[in-house]
Amino acid sequence: MRIPPLKAIVAFESVARTKSVNRAADELGLTPSAVSHQIANLETMVGRPLFTRLGRGLVLTPTGQQYLADVTGSLADLSRATERASSQTGVEILRIHSSPSFGLMWLLPRLASFHEANDDIQLNLACSYEDVSFTSGYYDLDIRHGYAHWVDGTVKTLRHEFIAPLASEDYLRRFPVGKPEDLLDRRLIFSETPLVQWRQWFGKFGVALSRKAFDFSFDRSYMSLEAAALGHGIALESTMLASVHLGRGSLVPVFDRTFAIEVGAHHMVYPSQNADLTRVAKFLTWVDREISRDATER
Repeated sequence: MRIPPLKAIVAFESVARTKSVNRAADELGLTPSAVSHQIANLETMVGRPLFTRLGRGLVLTPTGQQYLADVTGSLADLSRATERASSQTGVEILRIHSSPSFGLMWLLPRLASFHEANDDIQLNLACSYEDVSFTSGYYDLDIRHGYAHWVDGTVKTLRHEFIAPLASEDYLRRFPVGKPEDLLDRRLIFSETPLVQWRQWFGKFGVALSRKAFDFSFDRSYMSLEAAALGHGIALESTMLASVHLGRGSLVPVFDRTFAIEVGAHHMVYPSQNADLTRVAKFLTWVDREISRDATER
Protein backbone atom coordinates (compact mmCIF):
# COMPACT_ATOMS: atom_id res chain seq x y z
CA MET A 1 0.00 0.00 0.00
CA ARG A 2 1.20 3.52 -0.79
CA ILE A 3 2.45 5.56 2.21
CA PRO A 4 0.09 8.50 2.94
CA PRO A 5 1.49 12.03 2.65
CA LEU A 6 2.95 13.28 5.93
CA LYS A 7 0.76 16.39 5.81
CA ALA A 8 -2.35 14.18 5.77
CA ILE A 9 -1.18 12.28 8.86
CA VAL A 10 -0.36 15.54 10.67
CA ALA A 11 -3.82 16.89 9.82
CA PHE A 12 -5.40 13.65 11.07
CA GLU A 13 -3.55 13.86 14.40
CA SER A 14 -4.51 17.49 14.89
CA VAL A 15 -8.20 16.82 14.24
CA ALA A 16 -8.10 13.74 16.50
CA ARG A 17 -6.58 15.75 19.34
CA THR A 18 -8.72 18.90 19.00
CA LYS A 19 -11.88 17.03 17.92
CA SER A 20 -12.54 19.87 15.46
CA VAL A 21 -11.60 20.59 11.86
CA ASN A 22 -11.73 24.33 12.53
CA ARG A 23 -9.41 24.16 15.55
CA ALA A 24 -7.03 21.91 13.64
CA ALA A 25 -7.05 24.37 10.75
CA ASP A 26 -6.13 27.23 13.09
CA GLU A 27 -3.35 25.14 14.62
CA LEU A 28 -1.88 24.14 11.25
CA GLY A 29 -2.37 27.48 9.50
CA LEU A 30 -4.66 25.96 6.89
CA THR A 31 -8.25 26.48 5.81
CA PRO A 32 -10.90 24.09 7.21
CA SER A 33 -11.59 22.85 3.69
CA ALA A 34 -7.91 21.99 3.22
CA VAL A 35 -7.90 19.98 6.46
CA SER A 36 -11.12 18.21 5.50
CA HIS A 37 -9.59 17.38 2.12
CA GLN A 38 -6.54 15.81 3.79
CA ILE A 39 -8.75 13.71 6.08
CA ALA A 40 -10.92 12.58 3.15
CA ASN A 41 -7.84 11.54 1.16
CA LEU A 42 -6.47 9.64 4.15
CA GLU A 43 -9.78 7.82 4.73
CA THR A 44 -9.81 6.87 1.03
CA MET A 45 -6.34 5.37 1.34
CA VAL A 46 -7.23 3.52 4.56
CA GLY A 47 -10.53 2.35 3.13
CA ARG A 48 -12.48 3.00 6.32
CA PRO A 49 -13.83 6.07 8.12
CA LEU A 50 -11.50 7.46 10.79
CA PHE A 51 -14.00 9.86 12.39
CA THR A 52 -17.66 10.01 13.18
CA ARG A 53 -19.51 13.21 13.99
CA LEU A 54 -20.93 13.59 17.51
CA GLY A 55 -22.93 16.77 18.03
CA ARG A 56 -20.67 19.60 16.89
CA GLY A 57 -17.48 17.62 17.34
CA LEU A 58 -15.66 14.68 15.83
CA VAL A 59 -14.72 11.46 17.58
CA LEU A 60 -12.46 8.69 16.38
CA THR A 61 -13.88 5.43 15.12
CA PRO A 62 -12.22 2.24 16.45
CA THR A 63 -10.13 2.21 13.26
CA GLY A 64 -9.21 5.84 13.86
CA GLN A 65 -8.17 5.15 17.45
CA GLN A 66 -5.83 2.36 16.38
CA TYR A 67 -4.47 4.41 13.50
CA LEU A 68 -3.78 7.35 15.83
CA ALA A 69 -1.83 5.12 18.21
CA ASP A 70 0.22 3.70 15.33
CA VAL A 71 1.05 6.95 13.55
CA THR A 72 1.84 8.80 16.79
CA GLY A 73 4.61 6.33 17.48
CA SER A 74 5.89 6.55 13.90
CA LEU A 75 6.02 10.36 13.94
CA ALA A 76 7.83 10.30 17.27
CA ASP A 77 10.36 7.82 15.82
CA LEU A 78 10.97 10.15 12.88
CA SER A 79 11.55 13.08 15.22
CA ARG A 80 14.00 11.13 17.36
CA ALA A 81 15.87 9.88 14.30
CA THR A 82 16.27 13.46 13.10
CA GLU A 83 17.47 14.53 16.54
CA ARG A 84 20.07 11.75 16.66
CA ALA A 85 21.31 12.58 13.16
CA SER A 86 21.72 16.27 13.98
CA SER A 87 23.27 15.82 17.43
CA GLN A 88 26.95 16.65 17.71
CA THR A 89 27.39 15.67 21.36
CA GLY A 90 27.12 12.47 23.33
CA VAL A 91 24.64 14.00 25.77
CA GLU A 92 21.05 12.81 25.51
CA ILE A 93 18.28 15.38 25.87
CA LEU A 94 15.27 14.41 27.99
CA ARG A 95 12.33 16.71 27.34
CA ILE A 96 9.73 16.72 30.10
CA HIS A 97 6.47 18.65 30.20
CA SER A 98 4.71 19.03 33.55
CA SER A 99 1.71 20.58 35.19
CA PRO A 100 2.99 23.81 36.81
CA SER A 101 2.50 22.94 40.49
CA PHE A 102 4.27 19.59 40.18
CA GLY A 103 7.08 21.07 38.11
CA LEU A 104 7.61 23.94 40.55
CA MET A 105 6.97 22.26 43.90
CA TRP A 106 8.26 18.70 43.37
CA LEU A 107 10.47 18.41 40.29
CA LEU A 108 12.41 21.68 40.27
CA PRO A 109 13.86 21.28 43.81
CA ARG A 110 15.12 17.79 42.84
CA LEU A 111 16.88 18.59 39.57
CA ALA A 112 20.27 18.48 41.27
CA SER A 113 19.50 14.97 42.48
CA PHE A 114 18.57 13.88 38.97
CA HIS A 115 21.73 15.40 37.50
CA GLU A 116 23.94 13.72 40.09
CA ALA A 117 22.47 10.34 39.19
CA ASN A 118 22.34 10.98 35.43
CA ASP A 119 25.07 13.39 34.38
CA ASP A 120 24.91 12.04 30.81
CA ILE A 121 21.37 13.39 30.36
CA GLN A 122 20.38 17.01 29.81
CA LEU A 123 16.90 17.59 31.23
CA ASN A 124 14.73 20.22 29.57
CA LEU A 125 11.61 21.09 31.58
CA ALA A 126 8.55 22.99 30.37
CA CYS A 127 5.40 23.69 32.37
CA SER A 128 1.92 24.70 31.27
CA TYR A 129 -1.70 23.91 32.06
CA GLU A 130 -2.31 22.03 28.80
CA ASP A 131 -1.58 18.38 28.07
CA VAL A 132 0.99 18.14 25.29
CA SER A 133 0.72 16.14 22.09
CA PHE A 134 3.35 13.47 21.49
CA THR A 135 2.90 13.43 17.72
CA SER A 136 5.85 15.70 16.96
CA GLY A 137 8.10 13.55 19.12
CA TYR A 138 9.45 16.64 20.87
CA TYR A 139 8.39 15.70 24.41
CA ASP A 140 9.44 12.36 25.85
CA LEU A 141 7.07 12.41 28.82
CA ASP A 142 4.24 14.53 30.25
CA ILE A 143 3.43 14.75 33.96
CA ARG A 144 -0.31 15.39 34.24
CA HIS A 145 -2.74 16.11 37.05
CA GLY A 146 -6.26 14.77 37.30
CA TYR A 147 -8.09 11.52 36.73
CA ALA A 148 -6.25 9.04 34.51
CA HIS A 149 -8.50 9.21 31.46
CA TRP A 150 -5.86 9.72 28.76
CA VAL A 151 -5.54 7.37 25.80
CA ASP A 152 -2.54 8.91 24.00
CA GLY A 153 0.11 6.90 25.84
CA THR A 154 1.11 4.71 28.74
CA VAL A 155 -0.11 6.13 32.06
CA LYS A 156 1.92 5.52 35.21
CA THR A 157 0.27 6.92 38.33
CA LEU A 158 2.59 8.25 41.02
CA ARG A 159 2.26 6.46 44.36
CA HIS A 160 2.09 7.70 47.95
CA GLU A 161 0.15 10.90 47.32
CA PHE A 162 -2.24 12.04 50.05
CA ILE A 163 -4.53 15.03 50.50
CA ALA A 164 -4.37 16.39 54.04
CA PRO A 165 -4.79 19.62 56.01
CA LEU A 166 -1.44 21.43 56.18
CA ALA A 167 -0.36 24.54 58.06
CA SER A 168 2.69 26.28 59.46
CA GLU A 169 3.79 25.44 63.00
CA ASP A 170 3.47 29.10 63.92
CA TYR A 171 -0.17 29.18 62.82
CA LEU A 172 -0.97 26.03 64.81
CA ARG A 173 0.72 27.46 67.91
CA ARG A 174 -1.47 30.53 67.68
CA PHE A 175 -4.60 28.63 66.72
CA PRO A 176 -4.38 25.05 68.07
CA VAL A 177 -6.35 22.26 66.40
CA GLY A 178 -7.22 19.06 68.25
CA LYS A 179 -9.98 17.51 66.14
CA PRO A 180 -11.55 18.02 62.70
CA GLU A 181 -14.44 20.07 64.14
CA ASP A 182 -11.94 22.69 65.33
CA LEU A 183 -11.20 23.57 61.71
CA LEU A 184 -14.63 25.17 61.37
CA ASP A 185 -13.36 28.01 63.56
CA ARG A 186 -10.01 28.35 61.81
CA ARG A 187 -8.92 30.21 58.71
CA LEU A 188 -9.21 27.77 55.81
CA ILE A 189 -7.53 28.13 52.43
CA PHE A 190 -9.50 26.85 49.46
CA SER A 191 -7.67 25.39 46.45
CA GLU A 192 -9.57 24.54 43.28
CA THR A 193 -7.20 21.84 42.04
CA PRO A 194 -6.98 18.92 44.55
CA LEU A 195 -9.12 15.89 43.77
CA VAL A 196 -10.42 16.03 47.36
CA GLN A 197 -12.03 19.30 48.43
CA TRP A 198 -12.82 20.60 51.91
CA ARG A 199 -16.48 19.57 51.70
CA GLN A 200 -15.50 16.00 50.81
CA TRP A 201 -12.84 15.89 53.52
CA PHE A 202 -15.22 17.09 56.23
CA GLY A 203 -17.88 14.65 55.02
CA LYS A 204 -15.49 11.70 55.19
CA PHE A 205 -14.72 12.47 58.83
CA GLY A 206 -18.31 13.17 59.87
CA VAL A 207 -18.22 16.96 60.17
CA ALA A 208 -21.06 19.10 58.81
CA LEU A 209 -19.49 21.97 56.90
CA SER A 210 -22.64 24.15 56.74
CA ARG A 211 -21.92 27.36 54.81
CA LYS A 212 -18.51 28.34 56.08
CA ALA A 213 -16.85 30.92 53.85
CA PHE A 214 -13.22 30.39 52.92
CA ASP A 215 -10.77 33.11 53.85
CA PHE A 216 -8.57 32.64 50.78
CA SER A 217 -9.19 30.92 47.46
CA PHE A 218 -6.59 30.00 44.84
CA ASP A 219 -6.75 28.26 41.49
CA ARG A 220 -3.27 26.72 41.77
CA SER A 221 -1.85 24.38 44.38
CA TYR A 222 1.49 26.11 44.66
CA MET A 223 -0.28 29.34 45.68
CA SER A 224 -2.33 27.56 48.35
CA LEU A 225 0.77 25.88 49.75
CA GLU A 226 2.77 29.10 49.82
CA ALA A 227 -0.10 30.90 51.55
CA ALA A 228 -0.26 28.19 54.22
CA ALA A 229 3.53 28.24 54.67
CA LEU A 230 3.35 32.00 55.23
CA GLY A 231 0.92 31.41 58.08
CA HIS A 232 -2.24 32.62 56.39
CA GLY A 233 -4.31 29.57 57.33
CA ILE A 234 -4.80 25.85 56.74
CA ALA A 235 -4.69 24.36 53.24
CA LEU A 236 -6.13 21.04 52.14
CA GLU A 237 -3.43 19.97 49.73
CA SER A 238 -1.21 17.26 48.32
CA THR A 239 1.54 16.01 50.60
CA MET A 240 3.51 15.14 47.47
CA LEU A 241 3.48 18.72 46.21
CA ALA A 242 4.21 19.93 49.75
CA SER A 243 7.08 17.48 50.29
CA VAL A 244 9.81 20.14 50.25
CA HIS A 245 7.84 22.32 52.69
CA LEU A 246 7.24 19.28 54.90
CA GLY A 247 10.89 18.31 54.77
CA ARG A 248 12.14 21.68 55.93
CA GLY A 249 9.32 22.24 58.42
CA SER A 250 7.69 25.29 56.83
CA LEU A 251 4.51 23.19 56.69
CA VAL A 252 3.35 20.36 58.96
CA PRO A 253 0.33 18.04 58.85
CA VAL A 254 -2.44 19.29 61.11
CA PHE A 255 -3.39 15.68 62.03
CA ASP A 256 -1.79 12.25 61.81
CA ARG A 257 -2.11 10.00 58.74
CA THR A 258 -5.56 8.84 59.88
CA PHE A 259 -6.96 12.09 58.48
CA ALA A 260 -5.13 11.98 55.15
CA ILE A 261 -6.89 10.69 52.03
CA GLU A 262 -4.84 8.79 49.46
CA VAL A 263 -5.30 9.85 45.83
CA GLY A 264 -3.89 9.05 42.42
CA ALA A 265 -3.68 12.61 41.17
CA HIS A 266 -0.37 12.88 39.30
CA HIS A 267 0.58 10.68 36.39
CA MET A 268 3.53 10.20 34.06
CA VAL A 269 2.21 9.81 30.50
CA TYR A 270 4.40 8.79 27.57
CA PRO A 271 4.14 6.95 24.25
CA SER A 272 4.59 3.24 24.93
CA GLN A 273 7.67 3.00 22.72
CA ASN A 274 9.38 5.70 24.79
CA ALA A 275 9.77 3.23 27.64
CA ASP A 276 12.58 1.69 25.58
CA LEU A 277 14.53 4.97 25.57
CA THR A 278 17.36 4.90 28.10
CA ARG A 279 16.76 8.51 29.17
CA VAL A 280 13.07 7.85 29.85
CA ALA A 281 13.77 4.59 31.69
CA LYS A 282 16.31 6.36 33.90
CA PHE A 283 13.85 9.16 34.66
CA LEU A 284 11.08 6.71 35.59
CA THR A 285 13.44 4.83 37.89
CA TRP A 286 14.66 8.07 39.49
CA VAL A 287 11.10 9.33 40.14
CA ASP A 288 10.14 6.02 41.78
CA ARG A 289 13.21 6.20 43.99
CA GLU A 290 12.55 9.80 45.04
CA ILE A 291 8.90 9.10 45.86
CA SER A 292 9.78 5.98 47.85
CA ARG A 293 12.38 7.95 49.79
CA ASP A 294 9.85 10.70 50.57
CA ALA A 295 7.35 8.08 51.78
CA THR A 296 9.98 6.46 54.01
CA GLU A 297 11.06 9.78 55.52
CA ARG A 298 7.48 10.73 56.35
